[in-house]
Order: sequence, then structure tokens, then C-alpha cells
Amino acid sequence: MTQFPVRTAEQLPPLLQAFRKEAGLTQSEVALRLGVSQQTYSAMERNADKVGTARLLKLLNILGIELALGKPGPAASSDKPIW
Repeated sequence: MTQFPVRTAEQLPPLLQAFRKEAGLTQSEVALRLGVSQQTYSAMERNADKVGTARLLKLLNILGIELALGKPGPAASSDKPIW
């Protein structure tokens, strides 16, 4: 399983969009499963830093993504994003 370390909120939107597309889902389909409008979901995908934890976890579940927390190794302890 490929892992994508996330250290800043700015890293989430492109990852969420990529995971959604990889799952073969449209924004409308994800919105329906979340119980929100397509416009609301679109805003969530663009502004992931404003999404509550419970809703983010539900979204990740819909996308088939698992959240794992851990401490980075010594080489990854920089504040710089990985991309």
C-alpha cells in the first residue's frame, strides 16, 4: 500500500481529489454518500482544512482510504512538504 505523508492542510485537497478519481467517483456521487450537495462537497474538497474530523473520516471511508498516524523517522522530521 502506498503511503502519502501529510504534514500540512494544503496537501489534502489534491490527495482527496486524486483518491476520489482513483475510486471512480464523481463529486456528486461522493456528495450523495456524505449527505451533502455537490457544491458543498466541492468546497470540502478544495478547503479540506475546514472539514471536521468526523466528516473527514467518513469521506476517507467512502474513498476507501485508511488513516494511519505515526511519528516520522529522523530524515522526514523537516517542516518542508514532501512534494
